[in-house]
Amino acid sequence: MSSEIQKLVGRCLTGDAVAIRQFVERFQHVVYARCVRMLGNRHDAEDAMQETLLRAVRSLHHWDGDRPILPWVLTIAANRCRTALSRRRGRPVEFPELVEDPSGDAADLGEELEAAVMNLRDEYQTVFRMFYLQEQSCIDIGLHMGVPEGTVKTWLHRARKEIASRLRRRGVVSDDGHELH
Repeated sequence: MSSEIQKLVGRCLTGDAVAIRQFVERFQHVVYARCVRMLGNRHDAEDAMQETLLRAVRSLHHWDGDRPILPWVLTIAANRCRTALSRRRGRPVEFPELVEDPSGDAADLGEELEAAVMNLRDEYQTVFRMFYLQEQSCIDIGLHMGVPEGTVKTWLHRARKEIASRLRRRGVVSDDGHELH
């Protein structure tokens, strides 16, 4: 382990506010990127990042100095994101334009759509949510995720294709894309 990290951690453990700020600045971007990939939502990712870094600083005395610190911090981030996702499952489906139909047909479609999105690979799920729910451009999504715009477009295309395939298999939409009743 680098002596620089060891010294920084040692200063953090003494309560050195400057060292704690440096620790946070050193890891905030990579933690934020992990949280965005897992949660697909900037606001939730910011919250998870803050919780992660706070927890990491408070738990530094548990870190094994013989092991790299980044995987340890990212494990904390992944656990914070899983907690956020489990809390989110109790929330209503995030497709409000589909849930307003009093007949229940649109609500069923919304639930099927949410289930289809949840079954996507993490990258596909993230770009799908950022594009359709957060209305971000492919360029912005690429910058946020650290991948080229073309990759975002490919992932978005594949996500739509997988969702459509699942909805057809489940009998929710027909082969021409129209909702079945």
